[in-house]
Amino acid sequence: MRRNKRQAQQTAYIALGSNLGDRLRILRQGIERLNALDTTSVKQCSSAYLTAPVGDQPQPDFINGVCRIETGLEPLPLLRHLLEIEAGFGRDRAGGKGGPRTLDLDLLLYGERVMRLPRLVIPHPRLHERAFVLYPLAEIAADLLIPGKGAVRELLPGCAAQDVRRLDETLTQGVSSLPAEPTVNTANE
Repeated sequence: MRRNKRQAQQTAYIALGSNLGDRLRILRQGIERLNALDTTSVKQCSSAYLTAPVGDQPQPDFINGVCRIETGLEPLPLLRHLLEIEAGFGRDRAGGKGGPRTLDLDLLLYGERVMRLPRLVIPHPRLHERAFVLYPLAEIAADLLIPGKGAVRELLPGCAAQDVRRLDETLTQGVSSLPAEPTVNTANE
């Protein structure tokens, strides 16, 4: 049974990525599961972006995006739920970072909170240098301030050389009860 979603809510941003299987279907199902969490609602999602993998390991291209949520969950319980959702899609973290994945969910920002714990750093420590995060984030929140780094739109030029291409599909297409169209900012076209 779902609890009341009106308890103290915080805005958070979640990055999504997949490069195995039916990537768009997996991302959309991941969004549905995110929206089903207690005291959590997905409020807005970016378009889908085709991106090259980071690192030297040969693997398929990713489809990435970002969602804005409102949640009553604190950061560590939210992270635990994100990891459970990933595991439900067969994500195996035993292979370390940088490998292929069915579903990757990263907590990028949680309100204006800045924290550094062994299992969680907010804002995400590499968010400001990754096009596959910044372009979709700029699409839905270009003026959002990243603590210690600046506004999202100001960070885009720093990753302009990275391979990222917006697709003609939203992450919420076909997902019931979620916004179908992102708010597009022309600054990142």
